[in-house]
Amino acid sequence: MTAIYDHESKSLTAQEQEWVDQFMDDTTLFLGPDPEIMRDHSITARTQFEEECIAKGIDPLQVDRIRKRLAGALDEGYEMCEAMGAAPGAKWGDLTTAIYTASGDVTYLSCHGVIAFSAILHHPIRYIMKYWKDEPTVGIHPGDGFIHNDARFGNVHNTDQSMIMPVMRDGRIIAWVAATIHEGENGACEPGGMPSGSETPFDDGLRMSPFKILERGELRRDLVTFLQHSVRDPKLQLADLKVKIGAVQRIMERVDKTIDEVGVDAFVAALRITVEDVEEEVRRRIRELPDGTVHFNQFMDSTLKENILIKFSCKVTVKGDKMTIDLRGTGPEILNRAINSPLCSVKSMFMQAILAFWWPDLPRCTSAMSPIEIISDEHTWADAGYDAPMGQSLQASFRGFSALQSSWAKLQFANPEKFSNVIAPWFNQINTFLWGGLTQHGDQVGNLCADLNGMPGGAKAFLDGEDAVSPLFCAMADTAEQEVMEEEVPFMQLVSKRLVRDNMGFGKHTGGMGYEMIVASEGTPLWGFMTVTSGAKFSSVYGMFGGYGCGTYPLARVKGINVYDVLRQDPSRFDLSIEKVMNDQPFEGGRYTTSHMGMQFDVAKDGELYMMSQGAGGGYGDVLERDPLAVVKDVELNRITDRVAREIFAVAYDPTTFVLDVEGTKELRSQVRSTRLERGKPYAEFVREFVTPEPPKDLPYYGSWGDDTDELTATVFDIDGPQRVTAPISQMPIIMLPDRRDLKVAELEARVRELEEKHGEDVRRKS
Repeated sequence: MTAIYDHESKSLTAQEQEWVDQFMDDTTLFLGPDPEIMRDHSITARTQFEEECIAKGIDPLQVDRIRKRLAGALDEGYEMCEAMGAAPGAKWGDLTTAIYTASGDVTYLSCHGVIAFSAILHHPIRYIMKYWKDEPTVGIHPGDGFIHNDARFGNVHNTDQSMIMPVMRDGRIIAWVAATIHEGENGACEPGGMPSGSETPFDDGLRMSPFKILERGELRRDLVTFLQHSVRDPKLQLADLKVKIGAVQRIMERVDKTIDEVGVDAFVAALRITVEDVEEEVRRRIRELPDGTVHFNQFMDSTLKENILIKFSCKVTVKGDKMTIDLRGTGPEILNRAINSPLCSVKSMFMQAILAFWWPDLPRCTSAMSPIEIISDEHTWADAGYDAPMGQSLQASFRGFSALQSSWAKLQFANPEKFSNVIAPWFNQINTFLWGGLTQHGDQVGNLCADLNGMPGGAKAFLDGEDAVSPLFCAMADTAEQEVMEEEVPFMQLVSKRLVRDNMGFGKHTGGMGYEMIVASEGTPLWGFMTVTSGAKFSSVYGMFGGYGCGTYPLARVKGINVYDVLRQDPSRFDLSIEKVMNDQPFEGGRYTTSHMGMQFDVAKDGELYMMSQGAGGGYGDVLERDPLAVVKDVELNRITDRVAREIFAVAYDPTTFVLDVEGTKELRSQVRSTRLERGKPYAEFVREFVTPEPPKDLPYYGSWGDDTDELTATVFDIDGPQRVTAPISQMPIIMLPDRRDLKVAELEARVRELEEKHGEDVRRKS
């Protein structure tokens, strides 16, 4: 009899290993995100069936026809979602439609929409193929549809919901089709789907791993009911679920006709060849770049609850046909704040930079990033672990976009063949209001304004940036009409999309300007606003080659007044701007406050003002090289103040006639250049004076300090107060920030003790 246990080697026999494997499969507690799937952004190897299809021969002209048919089908599906979608995100174009290989690689995205999805939507399909395809209780059949939203399983953030359906022939999956929409409301701890107040993963709202909600063409009403009960806006949840299904089914009709025309083999081969062609072209383009390394660091100035400084570190290295993006040195995750991001979300914005700003001519597919290696330490705020809240993951991922966009400007500068313009950084913050509560129609809702889609563009090497043109994540998105929203929600934008003076990145060519918005609700028993942005203390966007970055922007509020009552009594006082309201304080009895840009859900009474502005695109080049006539024109148009014209651009002119003083400008700029030379010093000397061995003692700082990315610095809080720790990420303690209310209570208690002691001394002195 053969022993089943090998006593000498102390290892399991094949029979024992089989029993153990079966036991583990049968007793798994739950299936979480698969690290092998989630950390892999390269395309899959050819399947045997793909090999067979390709071996039968490929007609390049037929492949091109198939690609064009697919592009048309996807654009039609996109337009269906945009036209019929209930969510504000659908109406303004924050969505995409896509077709995939059988293994899940994105082959094509719609020409409009969010490119970033091409970097992440392979994750849920690979998960479905690995865990549900052969699972007896799930399986995959014609007409099935899978839904998911959780960024931990592959999404930009949890406000996005995808509908994924297989294309099948003779029982074989030959492709997938999907539609993804930014739905907004998802049952998070605050309305609108992007909670800045999230402190645990369970505050983030719906956490849908990929699951089947459409079975053989029929919606699972039990699951639909569950989803509707999990969000504040059940009508929205159901309506856009049907919209996505309708769009995907329409795309599949077009796909079916194409397959009927060209055959399964040619169709499958065309999908596979497309992703392989793009990967090879990316390698070729990387080879054209000069070898070298570009560093780019960014910083966030708040957790959306308190001011800190946390680092996003990025180093891009090119050598031959290999590009490496190294994120080591990025600050650690903060386990009770919403700003953490899964690595896949950061990668999605890398892809946005690659396909919108690096190589916009390439098909929008997974393989555009496949040849690029990404090095990252897990449990940083740009590569957060499973237990970290991620309600505001965009805070890290948008900085990933800026890091690659800015690095690319430097990498491609000397490259003779350019596929896009050299450009300064695009504005990268979510400057808008989220809202929620009861509408004037009695409906409970939560979502956000489309004003974040007015992000200003960066300056080019030969042209000023566009004012409030489009979000970095969706070139063709719309900013929407507030008047349309006012039919559905109980607030007005008293000031909407008015450019803010001096709000530009100064330079030889200036960055695009941002606009301001002032909102106030009325006529509802419960309504509130929140914000999900940063950049009130430390600029989010830098300039390029000597240009200035954008300014810093506080959130402003006026509480305790009803502006509607004031304006009804005296309409002439309807002359509002953040500058005038906060400087002149025209409403008696109001409480005028400014703060950092993170605001948790704040209950708004009728007529209370909430005010914020978009930032600006980065400037390009030296301000002293800007055409003086362009500066004077900006003053005349009230785009900049006289102070900026004279002190920043060093331009002299007649303030009455706006006639340029040519000689005065030459003299003024000559003086500024002389002052620069006097102020200048050798770089080594500057470093000795400016660079410190550690951050300032009173600064809550997170991330590497200097060039050493092996060790991170972090401020941790314990019973003795804030303590600074420097250690590798693997040895870093759990970072949790104290509750602001607890700190306030402790401050007041200390003050009470101080007063009690003083009172006691006074009593003793008198006695």
